[in-house]
Amino acid sequence: MRPIIEFCVNNMHHGTDEVMKHFEQNPDYDVVEYGCLGNCGECYLAPFAYVEGEIIVAESAELLTGKINEKIAELKAWEQIDVD
Repeated sequence: MRPIIEFCVNNMHHGTDEVMKHFEQNPDYDVVEYGCLGNCGECYLAPFAYVEGEIIVAESAELLTGKINEKIAELKAWEQIDVD
């Protein structure tokens, strides 16, 4: 599984540009930057990104990095469940 992590260029003033660069360095992730993700209210208030279509919001860019990592770990755990 290659998680898709999406960032909004309008949210970069919260420091998400550094978060995006961090995840772009990992070839196991698909990182996409959009001009607008249509979540303007959240974009104005806090750093955010989408991971596999689910919004992840944090109080700071550093916390956002951690929350994204947690979400990816959760997705990988679900992927490991053997459903027979």
